[in-house]
Amino acid sequence: MYRKIFRMAVGILLLILLGGLLTGAAYSQNVNMKIGSVDIQRAINESQAGKEAKKALAKETEKFQGLIAEKQKELQAMRESLEKQGLMLSSDARIAREKELQTRLRDYQRWGEDAQNEMDQKRNEMEKAIFVGLQKAIQKLGADEGYTLIVEKNENIVLFSSKATDLTDRVIKAFDAQTK
Repeated sequence: MYRKIFRMAVGILLLILLGGLLTGAAYSQNVNMKIGSVDIQRAINESQAGKEAKKALAKETEKFQGLIAEKQKELQAMRESLEKQGLMLSSDARIAREKELQTRLRDYQRWGEDAQNEMDQKRNEMEKAIFVGLQKAIQKLGADEGYTLIVEKNENIVLFSSKATDLTDRVIKAFDAQTK
């Protein structure tokens, strides 16, 4: 959510800056502006580093799903055992086993939340590392080819962008070459 707000704020600032540049360009006839756009999310997903990160996360998720299934089976077995033996147990023993089941359920829920938060954190760290590399590739491309401005192609910020100004494929190639 903060990322979305941050992107919108950056987009608004870029639009204001772009408006100022365009207004300034109208007053100066000799200014030659070169503007490009990059779809960062697509670049993250389609770059080699992004694909490798996805594979690593998929393996982690698969492992996590296996652990979830295992823990759910344990809890289900406890529940079924309690239901079968519930009438034969003394009141105190039944209450103790119900409390134990409730404790394990809470522990399972906490574990699930913690594991999910850890997975989200790993994904965010991987995306951030890739993003930093993409920024370097974008800056190098912009400097080498004389771009005045390169904006992030984001549906909430850039309302229209010609395919001719889309540098995403070139940025992905430059980034992949940079990371080899």
